[in-house]
Amino acid sequence: MAHKIGILSDTHSLLRPSVIKLLHTCDAMIHCGDFDTPHILSKLSSIAPFYAVRGNADTDSAFDHIPETLSLELYGVRIFVIHNRKMIRQDICGYDIILCGHSHSYECLQKNGQTWLNPGSCGRKRFLLPLTMAVLTIMENGRFQIEKIELAKAEKAPRALPPSAKDIKQTVLRVMKETDKGKPVDAIAQSCGISRELAEQICRLYLTHPGVSADGILGKMGL
Repeated sequence: MAHKIGILSDTHSLLRPSVIKLLHTCDAMIHCGDFDTPHILSKLSSIAPFYAVRGNADTDSAFDHIPETLSLELYGVRIFVIHNRKMIRQDICGYDIILCGHSHSYECLQKNGQTWLNPGSCGRKRFLLPLTMAVLTIMENGRFQIEKIELAKAEKAPRALPPSAKDIKQTVLRVMKETDKGKPVDAIAQSCGISRELAEQICRLYLTHPGVSADGILGKMGL
């Protein structure tokens, strides 16, 4: 009998109906961090057995019990989980799969005989990056396969950014300036002429990465 495990990350306060529907078909799930708000924890735990690590945006005290790294074995497969792969500080040679998040960009590659998987983000959408997660299927013989799930085509996309690189950077700088003034997201979106979702994305990156520049924010968005 095969077992399905939903792999997701960087939901940032948003658990989409399409994601919930898919997770109900899984035997377990792993979240690679950046929930942002505690209600995502309770929602996921009500669906299936649930494993998670804490991300850099998970600063609420409700996340204090969530570890920064996780070592587990599911159906004969050894798995190591961390939010940001750059923060790995231990020997991970004994694992079959390394899971991480943080970049919002899907990646699955083979390295030193291990599978390294970043499921991307299936929560708040970043500008040009698709909404993605993954399903890990483990067979009885211990072999496994990973399916990339792309949700972008089924989800409503936010308003596009200004067309030129200069305009994009100016928009980010303006959002940063308005955030420093303590304005709420709705007011920032209206002032900058962008969608609320877009304004919220920029504000979140600015506030959760102290000292980040406009270029740094653009880089984290994959632009």
